[in-house]
Amino acid sequence: MSLIGKEISDFTVQAYADGNFKEISKADVTGKWAVFFFYPADFTFVCPTELEDLANKYEEFKSVGCEIYSVSCDSHFVHKAWHDASATIKKIGYPMLADPTGKLARDFDVMIEESGMAERGSFIVNPEGKIVAYEVIAGNVGRNADELFRRVQASQFVAEHGDQVCPAKWQPGAETLKPSLDLVGLI
Repeated sequence: MSLIGKEISDFTVQAYADGNFKEISKADVTGKWAVFFFYPADFTFVCPTELEDLANKYEEFKSVGCEIYSVSCDSHFVHKAWHDASATIKKIGYPMLADPTGKLARDFDVMIEESGMAERGSFIVNPEGKIVAYEVIAGNVGRNADELFRRVQASQFVAEHGDQVCPAKWQPGAETLKPSLDLVGLI
């Protein structure tokens, strides 16, 4: 079943952000664009490469009004310990959400019940709190922050220009498609 158009559920979780513990809730997310970036676990191998890639692009996400929330089923204490122990993770400026009960992972349908970890899932959530784009991939394949950023920009563009769609590899300023009325249902 597709999660496109699903409104995210109410939640309140602990997070590690800006050197502090803080609560993040659905109220903090709604009203702006957001990326929920689920990863299996702290102190692993592929995850830090992805989180660093996002950290290097974080200012660009913020410049288009999009907040990043990385999420694993680790506690906020483990996030802090990883931050303190890893030069790579020290680069992260976005909130690292703690989901030790798996509530968020279940809501986004990425929970691996057998291991208590989340799949690698990237979700773009619009200001109304609805999922507009997502991908879930195998745990042994890292994701690309440049492509995720492009998808955020395309999602924002079509939200603003509802009569246009973005073709493959679309970049801001490039041509879009304006489907004819008889084809709109087939997009």
